[in-house]
Amino acid sequence: MSFTAKDVKDLREKTGCGMMDCKKALAASDGNMEAAIDFLREKGLAAATKKSSRVAAEGLAMAYTNDDATVGVAIEVNSETDFVAKNAEFQSFVKLCADLVMEKNPETVEDLLKITLDDGKTVESLLQEKILTIGENIKIRRFKRFEGAVASYVHAAGKIGVLVKFDVENKDVISTDAFKNCAKDVAMQIAAVNPLYVNPEEVPAEVIDHERKILKEQIVNDGKPDNIAEKIVEGRIGKYYKEVCLNNQIFVKDSNMSVSQYVDSVAKELSSKIKINSFVRFEKGEGIEKKSDDFASEVAGMIK
Repeated sequence: MSFTAKDVKDLREKTGCGMMDCKKALAASDGNMEAAIDFLREKGLAAATKKSSRVAAEGLAMAYTNDDATVGVAIEVNSETDFVAKNAEFQSFVKLCADLVMEKNPETVEDLLKITLDDGKTVESLLQEKILTIGENIKIRRFKRFEGAVASYVHAAGKIGVLVKFDVENKDVISTDAFKNCAKDVAMQIAAVNPLYVNPEEVPAEVIDHERKILKEQIVNDGKPDNIAEKIVEGRIGKYYKEVCLNNQIFVKDSNMSVSQYVDSVAKELSSKIKINSFVRFEKGEGIEKKSDDFASEVAGMIK
């Protein structure tokens, strides 16, 4: 596989490495981007990179709960421009979609589009109307629905939407200010630090094996013997968990404790077990890259 100047530029943006190092990495990996990132990491030139592209699409990433915080929805709806995302009609449409997901519990976006509204229109036909009246293409991209003890947080007026589900032993604590504050703190942590998992047990074995391989190569390249490298690797895997696992992360509002320790302290105060069950974090345009040289194709793709 060959590579272009743009590939070198993209690799440089993803890793922060120098241009020549990026060219060498792509040459050594036959143009494969992921392999080139691994090559740079093994040489100790690049830190771990998350598999997400540059954020470029507009719209809203929102999260809502019902009145008693027992059902919640995170949703992303894309538009072409930030101007439309600030439009009250667009915002109302996003809220309507979230309410329908809460009430009807569709499994997919396609199922949501098929839901019939009180006036006899489907969500899909209403979407087409919005496209015509607002004057931009709009796409319902994704959503996630949780039932239980839930909390939501929206950052920067729709740039990031977070939804968290908790396991709570005593349901009465859900209505307390202490629990609500704790739940919001956890949601804000997720928005700010972007964990990938709740606990280390959730990290796939192949991900950890891959990290071990990269870390060992780094240490061996530094001149350490294999037996010493293995011990250092395990220590660094623990650091990796602190970066990607929510419960293991340092709590941003108090660096003297982890997130799990913070939640446990609130649970002790309320005399009820509280555990983070799951979460979802949607960032507006995450993984979508607008290409100015092919804007027409992207617009066409949003309509389909």
